Amino acid sequence: MSTRAQVVLGEREFFPGIGPIPYEGRESDQPLAFRWYEADRVVGEKTMAEHFKFAVAYWHSFGGTGTDPFGAPTRQYPWLVAREPQLRARDKMEAAFEFITKMGIPYYCFHDFDLIEEGPTLAESARRLDRITDYAQQKQAASGVKLLWGTANLFSHPRYMNGAATNPDFAVVAHAAAQVRRALDATIKLGGENYVFWGGREGYLSLLNTDMKTELDHLARFLHLAVDYARRQGFEGQFFIEPKPAEPSKHQYDFDAATVIGFLREYDLLDHFKLNIEVNHATLAQHTFQHEVRVAADAGLLGSLDANRGDYQNGWDTDQFPNNVYELVEALLILLETGGLRGGGINFDAKLRRNSTDPVDLFYAHIGGMDAFARALLVAQDILEHSDYLALRRERYASFQSEAARAFATGQSTLEDLSAWAQANGEPEPRSGRQERFENIINRYL
Repeated sequence: MSTRAQVVLGEREFFPGIGPIPYEGRESDQPLAFRWYEADRVVGEKTMAEHFKFAVAYWHSFGGTGTDPFGAPTRQYPWLVAREPQLRARDKMEAAFEFITKMGIPYYCFHDFDLIEEGPTLAESARRLDRITDYAQQKQAASGVKLLWGTANLFSHPRYMNGAATNPDFAVVAHAAAQVRRALDATIKLGGENYVFWGGREGYLSLLNTDMKTELDHLARFLHLAVDYARRQGFEGQFFIEPKPAEPSKHQYDFDAATVIGFLREYDLLDHFKLNIEVNHATLAQHTFQHEVRVAADAGLLGSLDANRGDYQNGWDTDQFPNNVYELVEALLILLETGGLRGGGINFDAKLRRNSTDPVDLFYAHIGGMDAFARALLVAQDILEHSDYLALRRERYASFQSEAARAFATGQSTLEDLSAWAQANGEPEPRSGRQERFENIINRYL
């Protein structure tokens, strides 16, 4: 049975001439078709759709105009031209659901004020959000598209220049709490499966004027309050934290997966949160995407992924669409080995390049990203099923099967025991890590 969403159009068609994107296979020369992503194809024990749970990022895809610090917008999308905020929001939502359903993508993600512009007061913002989420309910019901996760934008407004939950001004912390409450309400109203916290400015620019311990304490208290509120409202979904090391802050408190896990453990939040790992955030932290996925998965905290990539020559968050199949294979090997994502999916937190100016470019970008993940999934599954990859890795640790090694690993030996064993057995012989052989396995199956 097909897992595609039902195509829904609004009062006007924003992507005329483009129908539902079909799967045509690797030999197709049609740019508006999938070559690798086949939603209902079973890989291992799940379909591709179940492995990935792809989602569209509402902000980049439908609000991104191509602006950057050095230049004005390069895209004039027709759904962003209405003068009145409610009309703009409605047009944007019609364009979004037309695109999402033509792509056959089952989920979307949003920040609260991606859906509609923030009002001049908390009360007006709440009214606007209520009205646009009423319309989103209608669109979801008509299409079958679901909300993967919601979140609150606690970084764009000038009030958050010194942070939100970690702000030194209590008035700002309280305002952030009111905004998160409304974002949680919107997420629950729309049946959101998860809720994400990304601390866009939860960090510091200078330690000279920062009480870091106090700010971390406040951040933890804020998260506890948010969890408590959501549970009282009946939210049964998963909470995520999305690590990022810097930018816009000099240093952010959710620096990387290991830092977040330590924070959650210290403040008794491990039972409530898992991690949403983003590719470009991993590389900004001087890690690989695979590293961050492995750290989260080994802790049992790999919840969701934001799919994008950085530019190796740029030192900031470029959020380009993913296209490096080799690197995706390495990450998906971990995903398949460790049982997949826990609650989340794969959100295309990626934006078109500044010189990609046509609405059809949104289709090309998402098709390419989905095909890259699909091809990488097939390669990773093939490697696990048919190669000696896992056996070769186990072989590197074969020495730990000895009686003395098992005693060490299970906590039954002392430092003296290890010293005595070393003295009796002499100098260890060098053992090759065979890195190149492991690398060749991926190329062989690509």
